[in-house]
Amino acid sequence: MIHNELLTFLTKLEKNNNRPWFEDHKEQFLKLDNCFKNQVNDIMSLLNQHDVIEKSKTYRIYRDIRFSKDKTPFKVHRSANWMRSGVDRRGSYYMRIKPGHHLIGVGFFGPEKEDLLRVRKELDIDAQELRNIIQKPEFSKTWGGTFQGEQLKTAPRNFDKTHPDIDLIRFKSYHFLKSFTDQEIQSPDFFNEVNKAFKVARPFLDYMTDVLTTDLNGESLI
Repeated sequence: MIHNELLTFLTKLEKNNNRPWFEDHKEQFLKLDNCFKNQVNDIMSLLNQHDVIEKSKTYRIYRDIRFSKDKTPFKVHRSANWMRSGVDRRGSYYMRIKPGHHLIGVGFFGPEKEDLLRVRKELDIDAQELRNIIQKPEFSKTWGGTFQGEQLKTAPRNFDKTHPDIDLIRFKSYHFLKSFTDQEIQSPDFFNEVNKAFKVARPFLDYMTDVLTTDLNGESLI
């Protein structure tokens, strides 16, 4: 589970987002952060029971304010990412802990331009296989059955705006998000629920991997 002490700290940090306050409470943060990093490793162990994870990453709490109008120095959440191993396992898993706004995610967050075009071209030819995956009852119940994130207002360049699958082609990234309450993340079964949701997403990741590692004729690129 995620401990209440971390939520309390993040709540206080949001109200005192300045360097003097953080320095006064840095020892507490380091202890909480070490615990969070251990929990990230625990989830990676669960993921490795049904996937192959190359590495995990716990994001820094310090914000990059160089080009931002918001000059508050610290993020008021903790987050982590788990990257799948090898060119034959594309996509990643994500978790964010923020009081009142916890979520996990899976898929392709801000894909490279070439990957995005390759996916769009595949959907332009045939999107039914992808629809079959994300509309299955278990997947839809877990992840909502629709992508989340930014979409173009119209069709991408060189794509037909009247295409029957333009609703999928317009997306700028292909990922799913699932929210949790404060109570849910403090449940002793939370990590298992996270792992279960990630496991449900595997057919989607496998499909996208197949697309991104083949050309439009289905020939392997690896």
